[in-house]
Amino acid sequence: MDNIKKVVQEKYSYIANQTKQQNETSCCGGTSCCGEVDYTIFSDNYSHLKGYNKDADLELGCGLPTEFASIKSGDSVLDLGSGAGNDCFVARAIVGETGKVTGIDFTDAMIEKAKANNQKLGFTNIDFIKGDIENMPLPDNSFDVVISNCVLNLVPDKQKAFKEIYRVLKPGGHFCVSDVVISGELPEKIKHDAEMYAGCVSGAINKNEYLDLIKENGFKGITIHKEKEIEIPNNILLNYISIDELRKFKKDKTGIYSITVTANKYKTIY
Repeated sequence: MDNIKKVVQEKYSYIANQTKQQNETSCCGGTSCCGEVDYTIFSDNYSHLKGYNKDADLELGCGLPTEFASIKSGDSVLDLGSGAGNDCFVARAIVGETGKVTGIDFTDAMIEKAKANNQKLGFTNIDFIKGDIENMPLPDNSFDVVISNCVLNLVPDKQKAFKEIYRVLKPGGHFCVSDVVISGELPEKIKHDAEMYAGCVSGAINKNEYLDLIKENGFKGITIHKEKEIEIPNNILLNYISIDELRKFKKDKTGIYSITVTANKYKTIY
């Protein structure tokens, strides 16, 4: 697990440190090369959302969690894997001056980039902190809403992640995450490839298993608001599996999906 985390940190540090020009032509930016995963395969268009900041949009998400998060003015919001701050700035436009947004990421370069973006905008009610989603340096019962965008699939121990989400949410709070899940079975070579893990594919788990983890950690009212199939081009898959394995992959109808799901931490009634 430590090795997986190191791979993810290195990959996303590289992305964070790229200039805009590099992003437009590199393996980890607007296009794919070198046989790597094209991260923009998953991304949705943010530009129409209030609070959108172009400098913070690295096209690393797989949905628009703020659209279904029922965030209200004055809420305290936590964004898991906040990257350059894109979802935090959108959330801040909703919570307003009276709310609070916290972004957590375990990559130093992403934290630095997010803080630099926020400094340009001059917001005083957004914080970016370094931390591991499996063991967050945050107090219990602190947030009204937790959001995340294409990040939990990168967490090796998703059981711990959902337990931590439950812990930091206030009673009566809820989460909304966009994430990658699968149906069927991925080929073994893809499952164990570090690049495909960092690219949000091999770390994804079965959709039903994902929903069961949410339920097992005490959440109620689990709702999938949006689901879309992700088509990974054959030329990318062929960098990891043979043509015969690709044919079997297609024949078995293994699906890779982006889902946006919400669930609630209900108040305890005595």
